[in-house]
Amino acid sequence: MQNTIRIIGIDPGLRRTGWGIIDTLGNSLRFVASGTVTSDGDMDLASRLCQLHDGLAEIVHGYKPDEAAVEQTFVNKDAVATLKLGQARGIAMLVPARAGLQVSEYAPNAVKKAVIGVGHGEKQQIHMMLKILMPKVEFKGNDAADALAIAICHAHNRGSSRMRLAAVAG
Repeated sequence: MQNTIRIIGIDPGLRRTGWGIIDTLGNSLRFVASGTVTSDGDMDLASRLCQLHDGLAEIVHGYKPDEAAVEQTFVNKDAVATLKLGQARGIAMLVPARAGLQVSEYAPNAVKKAVIGVGHGEKQQIHMMLKILMPKVEFKGNDAADALAIAICHAHNRGSSRMRLAAVAG
């Protein structure tokens, strides 16, 4: 007998961190909620990271997910921007870990492949597939949609990621 697993997907960003929560039971997916945590660009970096932390902590506390998935960052040509994104990603991993959740990481191409079937695609393709996979889905903007896609990727891969963790631990 299976239990419903609640998954939070997190798309880290310093300006906007997207989050999406789904319930999965076997192969079925159900939309729960999604949104974006924002930071004030006029504030210093430490204060912005606190805003992201507090916003995500409120989401995790309110929705009580069982597992978390975070998108891996990509390195771009702007080293400063990459470093700041990495710091926001640290917050995105810290919050669920502090809540006692297993945190899995997925490359952007793996997320796209899980949702649209190929590793490269447009944002609109992700949006369309989210609506097909979860007809009652609601999201505002790309960040929340990406976070839902990350949660779906984890739902599809959680068994294999759990086996990998057990092999490492055992």
